[in-house]
Amino acid sequence: MKPLENRVALITGASRGIGAAIAVALAQQGAHLVLIARTQGGLEETDDAVRAAGGSATLLPLDLAKADGIDAIGPSIVQRFGRLDILVHNAGALGKLTPVAHIEPRDMAACVAVNLVATYRLIRTCAPPLIASDAGRAVFVTSNVARTPRAYWGAYASTKAAMESLALTWADETEQTRLRINLFNPGKTATRMRAQAYPGEDPSTIQTPAEAAAALVPLCLPSETRHKALVNAQAPAPALTEG
Repeated sequence: MKPLENRVALITGASRGIGAAIAVALAQQGAHLVLIARTQGGLEETDDAVRAAGGSATLLPLDLAKADGIDAIGPSIVQRFGRLDILVHNAGALGKLTPVAHIEPRDMAACVAVNLVATYRLIRTCAPPLIASDAGRAVFVTSNVARTPRAYWGAYASTKAAMESLALTWADETEQTRLRINLFNPGKTATRMRAQAYPGEDPSTIQTPAEAAAALVPLCLPSETRHKALVNAQAPAPALTEG
């Protein structure tokens, strides 16, 4: 059997980029996928890639910025499949890169809605089946700027930092359960969001979404023992020494 045979994985932001790559990678490990994104067309493209990899998926078009639809996700998955074993919260809102004093309320509200409020609502709806699983796994995709504030990244960085705090608080509360909760930092990856932030960057010089996804897969396996960890897809370069 494949490591994730008969297990159900929920992935947000699954219509493209890292989310779509995670879907394919987990499908290759045997998981059935529940894929969330705003666009039906993007989800269908991911579904095609999942099927080409020999997997299966259920598509759930949903805008996570509209929080009311999130609460029914956990119970609906359990009603249909009888279980939920894996949550990968990959969706994120970048907002506009601008000085903090110039952030528009609507841009901050969008970052808060997806990066923070959706995290809370997903935890709330998915916690019961994940804790009930014999090997529940939750992974929250984060960024370097959550811990290293950088000029002009205020809306994104502050809400990602809040997401990390919320996820790690939940992890501390579930220490005595079988659920393993971790943060995952993909690093520089050739995605549409990365291109928005760094329009002059050559995407061929950084890792692909598939490479980032491959580094995340171990966090979803029943054999994973890490809890409350921050896992970096790209290890920092070793310091130069004289010699």
